[in-house]
Amino acid sequence: MKTSKLLIPTLKETPADAEIRSHQLLVRAGLVKKLSQGVYSYLPLGWKVMKKISDIVREEMNKRDCQEVMLPIIQPADLWKESGRWDVYGKELMRFTDRHDNEYCLGPTHEEVITDVVRSFVNSYKQLPMNLYQIQNKYRDERRPRFGLIRSREFLMKDGYSFDKDEAGLETTYQVMYDGYSAIFDRCGLSYRAVEADSGAIGGSNTHEFMVLAESGEAAIVYCPACDYSANTEKALMDLSHVDTEEELEMEKVLTPDQQTIAEVSEFLGTDPKKSIKALLYRAVYAESEEHVVVFVRGDREANEIKIQNALGAMAVDMDTDEETITNLGIQRGFIGPVGLDNVTVLLDEEITRLKNLVCGANEKDYHLKNVNYGRDFECEHIVDVKEVKAGDLCHKCQAELVEARGTEVGQVFKLGTKYSVSMGATYLDENGKSKPLVMGCYGIGIGRTMQASVEQNNDEQGIIWPKSIAPFEAVVIPAVHKKQEQVDAAERIYQELQEMGVDVLLDDSKERTGVKFANSELIGYPVRITAGKMLGEGKVEIFVRSTKEKIEVPLEEASTKAKEILDTLA
Repeated sequence: MKTSKLLIPTLKETPADAEIRSHQLLVRAGLVKKLSQGVYSYLPLGWKVMKKISDIVREEMNKRDCQEVMLPIIQPADLWKESGRWDVYGKELMRFTDRHDNEYCLGPTHEEVITDVVRSFVNSYKQLPMNLYQIQNKYRDERRPRFGLIRSREFLMKDGYSFDKDEAGLETTYQVMYDGYSAIFDRCGLSYRAVEADSGAIGGSNTHEFMVLAESGEAAIVYCPACDYSANTEKALMDLSHVDTEEELEMEKVLTPDQQTIAEVSEFLGTDPKKSIKALLYRAVYAESEEHVVVFVRGDREANEIKIQNALGAMAVDMDTDEETITNLGIQRGFIGPVGLDNVTVLLDEEITRLKNLVCGANEKDYHLKNVNYGRDFECEHIVDVKEVKAGDLCHKCQAELVEARGTEVGQVFKLGTKYSVSMGATYLDENGKSKPLVMGCYGIGIGRTMQASVEQNNDEQGIIWPKSIAPFEAVVIPAVHKKQEQVDAAERIYQELQEMGVDVLLDDSKERTGVKFANSELIGYPVRITAGKMLGEGKVEIFVRSTKEKIEVPLEEASTKAKEILDTLA
């Protein structure tokens, strides 16, 4: 391919609405163009990367006896009502009615559709296990589309679904897919961690997210450097074996005028924030109702909203700061505590039950309580894990200190069990002729997310540094001055030779100045650049390796072979 035949609309300036480095570079390098909030056009170079990632996915899935299908994007509401998700999925589900007033949605995922397919054609244990997948657009009406392709409304995803006869079969399939996903991300040249995660609206028992590590990643994870434990903070656990052994002191009510925050109260009383109870007020939304909930965590901690949502079984939870709500509940902002609080639902983080002599609000303006102890001074029906685990907390497996990192989710694997097969009547006959529900797994990869995560992880001040396996072109050949025929002829020769060697190569035959060609090649991030320039008078050309910035002078006759050798060593 030649640049004169390609649409590559590179930009010198960073777009104002591109928030993170990878988003900025995808737009500046001419790979994507924003159409509207959360909706993007993939331009030729971007789509080429997407196809390379998709091809890697297909190869690894097909190696593992998965079968590719293509399912409808438009899904009838009746299927979703069968599974029970129509009323609980939330506002992210893009719903519409046709001219006959039939209800539909645009598929955010395809559990219902694939279950309908399999229940129609699979009826015997002899047909199992079965693993079906597709690579197709998905649609979710994100409340806050952001970070380019990381959280968008329309996106390309590989979604796969497995069907086994029992939990043991699912366990085997899950491991096969886990290993397959690891192979995919290895081949894409990504540094990643598989972490325990929350299953969200998909449901099921166990799930792992594949997180590409990057400082600007959208999610926080914790992991243990001493063992194999790692988890998204929505799922992370910590060691809670420690219990305060100090003697319980007499509870005391103290005046704390205008001292409302944990920091203010701790300084005023001369106490440690770790020895206090933080109160947070939330509004929990259910399918047909809502309620107000007070959550208590240790004073120096934050609460995790996904954990709160799961503990309540709610569709969503939001911090509630409405003054009218607070007045109607009869509580005092800044002075809320668990002692005597009985007019609102309470969630108490389990850690508090292991601590002694704590400070908390007295549920009276300008007053707090000292030396509050669980069991003696108050009890709670809902003792749960709602805290945000952080760096320095102890691993619940080996008690080593946890480390914190940030990452971007690019894939997730779920053990669905019989969540969909039972509700939708997807059964098979076992060896004894007995009808049993199919046991399902679900496996997704965001193709666009993977592309952008790679950019987030592999870039410098000049631009993108693509891993060879997913680069839009493996190499670019540049005649430095387009008016010098000997340089043009040499570049054309190298270009033809590399093509014959099977290298995915681009010839920059543009009329731009040399500096512009170089800047564009580094912005776009081709792994290798070969330049026919002023050294051609000595019979030499220059090879530039994007990842190391190494420049190598080689004879023209050896340029193609040397470039191929370099490419073969690159990841």
